[in-house]
Amino acid sequence: MSKPLAELNACSRDTFVAALANIFEHSPWIAERAAARRPFTGIGDLFAAMREAVDQAPADLRMALIKAHPDLADKTQRAAGLTVESNAEQNSVGLDRLSDAEYEAFERVNTAYRSKFGFPYIVCVRRHTKDSILRDFARRLPNDLATETQTSVDEICRIAALRLDQSVTSTDRLAVSGRLTTHVLDTNSGRPAAGVALELVELAELGVSRVVTSATTNRDGRTDAPLIGGRPVPVGKYELTFSVGDYFAARGVPLADPPFLDRITLRFAVSEPEGHLHVPLLVTPWSYATYRGS
Repeated sequence: MSKPLAELNACSRDTFVAALANIFEHSPWIAERAAARRPFTGIGDLFAAMREAVDQAPADLRMALIKAHPDLADKTQRAAGLTVESNAEQNSVGLDRLSDAEYEAFERVNTAYRSKFGFPYIVCVRRHTKDSILRDFARRLPNDLATETQTSVDEICRIAALRLDQSVTSTDRLAVSGRLTTHVLDTNSGRPAAGVALELVELAELGVSRVVTSATTNRDGRTDAPLIGGRPVPVGKYELTFSVGDYFAARGVPLADPPFLDRITLRFAVSEPEGHLHVPLLVTPWSYATYRGS
């Protein structure tokens, strides 16, 4: 349950630490150090104090923070019990329901990473798909120890920023969320296309692709809510499919039998989790176009 910042500013030190103890995984000392900096003017001010506590900590304490994190997709650690936060984060990207091939891939890269660096691979999973996590593993494995130590701390702070943004109510917010939106324009009639059924799918190379959301366009040709919003838009590959044949048929537009365009699928990639990616469709019964909007 989210707590108002004003309440955290006014409560006892122990209550403050208890409320924010696991913003950084199993590391309440960060909340303890931040407590001395109260009152905070906003959640940005609070997070800056917590980040400063990490940055100013001695090397051994920073390494303990890194080692407090679990391996990704580790069945043994899941059985032993992850923190509520880690469990929710790993589940959000589907690490609790991997295919056999995906489990083997994660086990392989986890072992290689730990063997080289002596600590778990850490990434802010809410910013990624399963495929992009595996690509990030491969990209980071050649790094040296100093680089990976700092990268791990940076990823831990990304994780903490998302947790804090969900845990504290304030007039300001942290810049941790992005948006994926669409807009369908019926260029045959020169107006927004209302009533187009669509489906967004997150693609997977080793496992099963998954449906992220299904929706129908409103009178403005948009969806009532972003296809993805209120969280990072995970790095990865997607397909957005529009049922335009049904849309034109329902409006009595003369069509071939079967229609020339029935279902239009746009395949695209996301690379900026905190950005706004707009994927529109301009369509007639015989043609369509799209572009990268924002």
